[in-house]
Amino acid sequence: MGETGDQYPKKIRVGIIMGGLSSEKEVSLESGRNIFSKIDRRRYDPIPIFMDGRAALWEIPLKLLMRNSTCDIAENLADEAKPIPYESLKAAVDVVCLGLHGKYGEDGCMQGLLELLGVPYTGSGVLASAIGMDKYVCRRILEINGIDVPQTIPVPRRRWDADGKAVVEEIVRGIGFPCVVKPCREGCSTAVKKVVAAEGLPAALDEAFLWDNVALVEEYLAGMEVTCGVLGADAPEALIPSETIPTTDVLSLEDKFLYGQGENKTPARLPAEQIEKVRETAVGTFRALNLKGYARIDMFMREDGRVAVLEPNTLPGMTPSTVLFHQAAACGITPAGLIDRIIRSALEVHAHKRGPL
Repeated sequence: MGETGDQYPKKIRVGIIMGGLSSEKEVSLESGRNIFSKIDRRRYDPIPIFMDGRAALWEIPLKLLMRNSTCDIAENLADEAKPIPYESLKAAVDVVCLGLHGKYGEDGCMQGLLELLGVPYTGSGVLASAIGMDKYVCRRILEINGIDVPQTIPVPRRRWDADGKAVVEEIVRGIGFPCVVKPCREGCSTAVKKVVAAEGLPAALDEAFLWDNVALVEEYLAGMEVTCGVLGADAPEALIPSETIPTTDVLSLEDKFLYGQGENKTPARLPAEQIEKVRETAVGTFRALNLKGYARIDMFMREDGRVAVLEPNTLPGMTPSTVLFHQAAACGITPAGLIDRIIRSALEVHAHKRGPL
């Protein structure tokens, strides 16, 4: 796996969209900034685009891009930035590089808007993005395809409110303890709680319901947590898997993105045959969900040697501290080369699609 030496006849205008409406907007800002700084300017003309809390788009100057937080940027948009109405986006960029994460950016909403506008974009299409964000639907599809997933019980909020006692009894019978409670459609470890007894379920579920109307209760997995990037479309290739080492029982937001907090090891400390099994599972997941361009698949190497898939990240973090760049480096791909492959894959799949991606 490596980089190509082809050259574009002229620079391609790449709108890098970051920020957004989700709980992951600060991580999105870091992803967008990193993409902007590492993109190959011999091939691409990067345009930083900020999505504010109303989902409006703004082309922002460098001095806003370097602000500490999305809130700091939003304060000066009216005076310092240029608004980009949705209908004007196609005239402003040739392709969108999505630095968005979470709801409304990673779940098919933004992808659907870009399809209507006729603007190519990086990553998976509308349906695959929506499925990838919904952990329960995703796991049902993976099960059908023979891929191991954690045993999971979905808990709709209405059912919990109507008969919480029956829900607890089902969880005790079907999952047991310890278990993990999380919102169905959130990322970055938002509201993820390890529960060791039935008494802890109400508080954990109530916190999950602050973020979604469906919570998931899943078996607590023992073993090694691993993650593996996949690149491509029709012939996806797995990168070198990483081992993710949490500081507590459950991987936190700080473990994932804060310098010096969590620890990742690339390659994962596994025998060669298990490394290949992880890579094969990552590619199998990518294919089963019809993902495109790039993704990162989070998994567990169970103690008995089975690989269980937790979830796909259809727009994985692209911050300096996230593992996708480390995994690419282990395959001989530079940061600029990785971004180049992602953008070129987007241009190719959108050039040959029939209908929405």
